[in-house]
Amino acid sequence: MREVTIPISDATIRSLKVGDPVLLSGLMMTGRDAVHKWMVETLIHQTRPPQGDDLEVAEAIRPILNGGVIYHCGPVVAGLETREYRFVAAGPTTSSREEPYQGDVMRHFNLKGVIGKGGMGPKTLAACREVPGVYFHAVGGAATLIAQSVKRVLGVYKLDFGVPEAMWVIEVKDFPVVVTMDAHGNSLHAEVERRSKEVLDRLLALAH
Repeated sequence: MREVTIPISDATIRSLKVGDPVLLSGLMMTGRDAVHKWMVETLIHQTRPPQGDDLEVAEAIRPILNGGVIYHCGPVVAGLETREYRFVAAGPTTSSREEPYQGDVMRHFNLKGVIGKGGMGPKTLAACREVPGVYFHAVGGAATLIAQSVKRVLGVYKLDFGVPEAMWVIEVKDFPVVVTMDAHGNSLHAEVERRSKEVLDRLLALAH
């Protein structure tokens, strides 16, 4: 297992290859559909004027994301009333929904890692080469186990998006992931898709 500390250097990112198991430690932030849409529309393409605390939040998350990692996760959080937040479950959500936004977010914030499940497409893979960055696959169905690697919840932004969609800033220790898209243009997800298509084509040919 490679032990990688966040923020992650370009040299470390380039040394990671598809198939590498990694234990991540450091600060990271959760973000799903509402967050990615907000980032792209308000901060990156600026198709929507900033409202409320938008600009303050942008300044607060910039240093967390610079060289950092975003986790596609809608956590189950205890302690909402007392603000003594604790992650009860922190499993990954499907990443493909962020494909329209992820590449732009990676470039804009110098984001080095994206964690989720199911992989992402060509736009994100292109950003992984450019930034450079990688996609880390987290184990689906291990939400409680993953939550144990979350040592502290440091804060939350955009709680008005709802608990699962808010930006939670967390400190993790030995968070288990596997590199499935690297900075060299390799994607395990694209490879699986290609092989599946070959098998399907062969089956269809036999059927005829």
